[in-house]
Amino acid sequence: MMDSLSWRDGQVNYSQAGKGTPVILVHGFCEDSYIWEDLRRDLLEESYRVICVDLPGFRHSTPQGDRIEDYAQAVLAVAAELKLEQFVLLGHSMGGYTALAVAEQKPECLLGLGLIHSHPYADPPEKGESRLKSVAFIERYGHEMYVKQLVPKLFAPRFAMSHRFLVDKLIFRAARYPLAGIANALRAMAARPDRSGVLSDLACPVLFINGELDEAVPENFRRDQLPLPAKAQIHTFPKVAHMGMFEAAREVELAVRKFVAFCEESQEE
Repeated sequence: MMDSLSWRDGQVNYSQAGKGTPVILVHGFCEDSYIWEDLRRDLLEESYRVICVDLPGFRHSTPQGDRIEDYAQAVLAVAAELKLEQFVLLGHSMGGYTALAVAEQKPECLLGLGLIHSHPYADPPEKGESRLKSVAFIERYGHEMYVKQLVPKLFAPRFAMSHRFLVDKLIFRAARYPLAGIANALRAMAARPDRSGVLSDLACPVLFINGELDEAVPENFRRDQLPLPAKAQIHTFPKVAHMGMFEAAREVELAVRKFVAFCEESQEE
């Protein structure tokens, strides 16, 4: 069941359940908190307090702001509403960009930071231009065709072919988001700065989950970010592209569970 928080000129939706160390999960582009269903259940069984946030413009959260910093402020608003002083923050793809912006603004709040198929670097010029062309396309033709082409490419081809129902379900959900939410997110990603320095400066542990077949995160970005934090746990899964929470669900669950336990141990040292 989703709750909502009045924020700026609209609302941000979130869910929470469980007790224990707070773990905030942030979805990526053209997604919502549905992607965390399996991981959420696993963490609840391990006695954690799990919070899933729908970023502005996705699912029922109002489109507001076109900067990654805006999304970070939305996450922090939910944390403040729930009176969370510290938490583990995990983000997938664009959710990772958001998590890094949270780390930049409020590093003292983080018990741990997880980048799941994500990275801290700014878009190369050609990638940023491509995102803005996509904005122009969907504003002219709508976003249904855009998400129909986007979503299957996030998976390894063999997985996408053998899991058509899942892929179609994600396309259906994405097609129902407000066009403004998708356009705002594209602009936000195109304009985001390099935050590799944020990773280097973090005192808390960092989790990296990567897929060897991930075409959305360049190989050099996946590689170059790994030595930046002082403390890190690293997982790279073969035969996995950009959607490890589905493509390697059990492996991702185990990696996250191990990481949250590590964050708790680090606090006790």
